Amino acid sequence: MTKKEQLLRKFNEAFAQNDIEQILDNVTDDIRWTITGDCVINGREAFREALLEMAGDDPFNLSINDIITHGDSASVNGTMEAPDGKTYAFCDIYKLQGLKNPKVKEMTSYVIKLKTEMV
Repeated sequence: MTKKEQLLRKFNEAFAQNDIEQILDNVTDDIRWTITGDCVINGREAFREALLEMAGDDPFNLSINDIITHGDSASVNGTMEAPDGKTYAFCDIYKLQGLKNPKVKEMTSYVIKLKTEMV
């Protein structure tokens, strides 16, 4: 597993565990997070505030299907099951900065709530 793949695996695990400090340690000061269909968050402090608003007491169950990296671009897709049993499919597209110690500079998230039963 490459350094970038390790970063992204740990980054997503931190999201699932509500580990805000671990997430913040791995983003640039000028982070830009686009949550498709919802909002755009600019800067580390706004990012921190958004994470605090989203954080719950219990962790999510994370399943990563793919981590793809190429140059300074990357993507991760998988599913997260919330403590209340709702499951979400996600795909995050990243722009990374730095070679030796890469950090997330931009992130675009696509999230879909999955149906629990098919009609």
